[in-house]
Formats: sequence, C-alpha cells, structure tokens
Amino acid sequence: MTVGWFEIPVNSMTRAKAFYEAVFKVEIKEVDFGGLKMGWFPHEEGEQGATGTLIKQESYVPCQDGTLVYFMSEDVQNELDRVEAAGGKIYQGKTKISDDHGYMGVFIDTEGNRVALHSNS
Repeated sequence: MTVGWFEIPVNSMTRAKAFYEAVFKVEIKEVDFGGLKMGWFPHEEGEQGATGTLIKQESYVPCQDGTLVYFMSEDVQNELDRVEAAGGKIYQGKTKISDDHGYMGVFIDTEGNRVALHSNS
C-alpha cells in the first residue's frame, strides 16, 4: 500500500507556513476552500513519494502522539539545524537506523506536531 497524501494540523497557518518554509527551504502555497485553509507542500511531477498539506480546520488538532510523517532529506542534519531558529524543538537528534536504512531525526513543529526526517547519509 502506498501513501498518497498527508495532512499536518495547524493552529496558525501563518506561523506553521513560516516554520516549514524556513526548515525545508521551500515555498508553501496557501489555498482556502471556503474556510478550510491548506498550505500545500511543493511536489514535482514524477518525483518519488507522497506530498501533503498543512491544514487548519476545527476538527484538526495538532499533537505529538499518533501517526508520524517522515520527510525525505539529503541529510537530516540540514533540516534539524534550522528547526530551533524557526521556532520548533528537536525531539530526537540525527540517529543512525542501520547501515542499510540510513538516518532519522524528529522535531516538534511550532504547532506541537511531532514530525520526522529520513536520509541515507
């Protein structure tokens, strides 16, 4: 089964958008679907992996428990080095999974969500 989409709940779209743009060095596109506010992560046609959105709606509540989304990275340390300056917290520093599976790291975003990173180096 392949993941097709993810949604990261936010309390403040402005704050969350600024955080993720700073950490990942990307531009997030804000979209409003009649009160359902979304911030779409960029995705290039033919690029491997799923994409998703920041989402602000009453029924979406940020939390540190539950499903963990992993963002792919060239080196997780690159993003981890930008997390605190952007207003987040390091939850788990760069950690080797194994020789075959690379590295991971986890942070808490400005909204209180636990989010992970993965890289081969």
